[in-house]
Amino acid sequence: MVLEGLDGQGAGPVNDDDRSRAHSVTVERAGSRLHAWVHGSDGAPLIALTHGATMDHRMFDPQIPALTDAGYRVLTWDVRGHGISKPLGRTPITIGDMAEDLFALLEHIGVDEPICVGGQSLGGIVAQEMVLRRPGVFSAVVIIGSTCTTMPIPRWEQWALRTSTLWFVPWPWGFLQRTFARSTARTRNVQEYAVDAIGQLSKREFLHVWGAVTRAIRPRPNYLIEVPLLLTHGEHDRTGNVARTMPAWAARDPHSRYEVIPDASHNANQDNPARFNQVLLEFLTEHYPAGSTA
Repeated sequence: MVLEGLDGQGAGPVNDDDRSRAHSVTVERAGSRLHAWVHGSDGAPLIALTHGATMDHRMFDPQIPALTDAGYRVLTWDVRGHGISKPLGRTPITIGDMAEDLFALLEHIGVDEPICVGGQSLGGIVAQEMVLRRPGVFSAVVIIGSTCTTMPIPRWEQWALRTSTLWFVPWPWGFLQRTFARSTARTRNVQEYAVDAIGQLSKREFLHVWGAVTRAIRPRPNYLIEVPLLLTHGEHDRTGNVARTMPAWAARDPHSRYEVIPDASHNANQDNPARFNQVLLEFLTEHYPAGSTA
């Protein structure tokens, strides 16, 4: 079942004019009602962005005006269990499920040309899975603060990641929410947003989503992302092995651009949107220019 209309529900700090122009799409899939918003002109090159774990589509509000003003169309969405994409639906959930959810949304809005896909943290993992599954669908990839899922990691890191869900089980949910918000963002307003976004999940939903993250690393020898790839993280990002391993990732893939966003933490696109948007638009202008769909 598919429902769609014009509304800006949950559009956060995007201004009223942008909100009224957002085209909302709702797709029911695997027990969840998925919500997405499309900003920009029909026929413009599309950029599909996926938020991080415990966040929602609002985390890309600082990018939407810059991208639409530059001639792009932007799809943001709430991953199942997040924001207003409820209920969580079939469990256990996997990164593959999330990738197929976004493919379903793209199919519904009628995407029939290569696009740019990207995401932050969990969203970057989903983007990698999509490129792995259907490489011919994408012209460019944008990663913000994500681990490479196809490169090997030390056994102790693999063990720590795989068992981390168990560590979270006894923690009070309120304490977990505050801890995630502080570690995610450097600026106060972004931390406040993170607290609000995390509050939209139950602890059960969080544990299912985090379980999917813990199973995401699946090394593939000789695998390369062959399309242009923007790799970014915040200067102060201490999440997992992101900052330590991203230079090696950039060296592996042949069409990579690697940028550290100053004065930013894990949600680098929100902490320092001016610098992030500059880097993003430079990358898109070179590899996925407005006015082109190839």
